[in-house]
Amino acid sequence: MKKYIFLLVCAFSLQLKAQTTVQDPQKELGVWYMYNGSHQLSDDFSIKSMAHFRFYEIGSDMRQFIGRAGLNYKINNTFSATLGYAYLSTDRTFSIDGGYFGDHRIYEDFNIKHKLAKLSFAHRIRAEQRFFESQTGHLIRYQLGLGYPLSEKWSSYVYDEVFFDFTDTIYNQNWFGLGFKYKLSKAVKLQLGYMNISINGGPTFDRIQLGVAISTDHRKKNNQK
Repeated sequence: MKKYIFLLVCAFSLQLKAQTTVQDPQKELGVWYMYNGSHQLSDDFSIKSMAHFRFYEIGSDMRQFIGRAGLNYKINNTFSATLGYAYLSTDRTFSIDGGYFGDHRIYEDFNIKHKLAKLSFAHRIRAEQRFFESQTGHLIRYQLGLGYPLSEKWSSYVYDEVFFDFTDTIYNQNWFGLGFKYKLSKAVKLQLGYMNISINGGPTFDRIQLGVAISTDHRKKNNQK
């Protein structure tokens, strides 16, 4: 397992070294600090929560904050759906304290999960309605994620997500990522990964992802009352 972490850290270090002389903020190696939560209310319903702090550079110049909260309904062991709200605060100037604008979104997810031997597949189709600067936008996103266990504690993952914008150019952008997850406890998992963001007709961003995922189960408390 250590060799996987060593290779990933080396890749990040080489990327950072290559970009230390680049002055264009769009080409800096940035970082996302991520929290993701899943809070089980009953056998069928759970609350999904998320908070991301996304930086242009490591440790400085926050580009975007995004928070999400949604209600998830488990249809069966394969299918589930989520309805939620998201708020984004984004700096489009590529400069420190360059000015932020707010973005309110309603989103709907349809999720499909299945396995092939030890390899797990996760499909997510997301529709988003955006309300920002007196405008309305509509996005459709499709993400395919693969996960594979390396040990009882460690697992690896890779994903790709395509964005379609129905108020502008149809193909909007693509996110590709890979990395590792570590099971700290039954309720807590840690994540270390790399992501590449490719915007149609625009820049490409490289990002380190550092995350924590927290899962809680409130069904026992409800049953005890």
